[in-house]
Amino acid sequence: MSSTRTYWLDLFTGGTWKEFVDAGASVTGFRETRWNTVQKMKPGDCLLCYLTGVSRWIGVLEVTSEPFMDRTPIWKDEVFPCRVRVRIVEALTPDTSVPVHDLLPQMKMTKDLPHPLSWTARFRMSPTKWDAIDGELVVRAIQEAARNPVVRPVDQARLSRRPRALKAKAGSFTVPEDTEAEAEEATGHEQPRSDEASAHTEVQWLLLQLGCDMGLDVWVARNDRNRSFNGHKFSDIRSLRTTLPVKFDEATNRTIEHIDVLWLGRHSIVAAFEIESTTSIYSGLLRMSDLIAMQPHLNIPLYLVAPAERRDKVIEEVNRPTFSGLRPPMSEMCRYISFSTLREGLAEVRRWAKHMTPGFLEELSESCEVEEE
Repeated sequence: MSSTRTYWLDLFTGGTWKEFVDAGASVTGFRETRWNTVQKMKPGDCLLCYLTGVSRWIGVLEVTSEPFMDRTPIWKDEVFPCRVRVRIVEALTPDTSVPVHDLLPQMKMTKDLPHPLSWTARFRMSPTKWDAIDGELVVRAIQEAARNPVVRPVDQARLSRRPRALKAKAGSFTVPEDTEAEAEEATGHEQPRSDEASAHTEVQWLLLQLGCDMGLDVWVARNDRNRSFNGHKFSDIRSLRTTLPVKFDEATNRTIEHIDVLWLGRHSIVAAFEIESTTSIYSGLLRMSDLIAMQPHLNIPLYLVAPAERRDKVIEEVNRPTFSGLRPPMSEMCRYISFSTLREGLAEVRRWAKHMTPGFLEELSESCEVEEE
């Protein structure tokens, strides 16, 4: 590919990629709202095909026509009427596609990011024009994967997901339910422990123990310090800290000390986790948003951990207007991990934990940003 060629991001789900291939792989399309951008495409331009959900590069297309509008059915769930004709330059399978994390450290766009997760902002919408240097890097990686395929199984549930879209308009979101803590305060009695609460404790334990195994100090929410899981007391974890790094003002520290789990370096936070398993997911998100609002230049990964069946609800809440209005928006700073993905991932890596860094969580997590094809 020539450096004079224009590169564009083209987002697919596993389903829309299959439908594109099954239809002959000769036409790709975009939503009607993207028509002004699509009209800038020219024959010879290069489309970088990216699988959302599993965060992998799957193909390279060359534009072979001027843009046109057409509503002839190609895709099952969407029309994507803003179209261009294309030819396949390289195409991989989902199992041999290139993980985005393999390329991020080499990309021009990831230099001097304000936050470790800020790269996700470039993968939210298509078509999006890309820098030629990064475009060529992606093309070379896909071509190498075609010549020397490496099989990396994908999570089929994530591969089959449809792109997220916010259907609710500002002001139409539901009012959050009372949190467990609020209910206890109102009644004067501790609320009964449910299976969800037990899962919350289990996930706290897994994250605390993993952080400890990785050689990090760990912090558990102050009000959870006396909990235990399967007979293991949180307070017995050898690297559990009793004080936070003296780095923030008093108001920030009051917020941070109630976050479910923190991983700490010698003098700083390296990752923060809110676990959303109980009826309301709003209080944990408020803690995260308070932290972002009070420390807008905070440069640490933030993770929301919740059951797979609550994924859409968590992402909907993260994209509420009140959180989207933060600078940076909360959705750009937080990633989602399901309970099942965390359990499976930790089972695979636990024996190598002492050799790992917190960055491996990006492989287990997904962006909370709204994606469009």
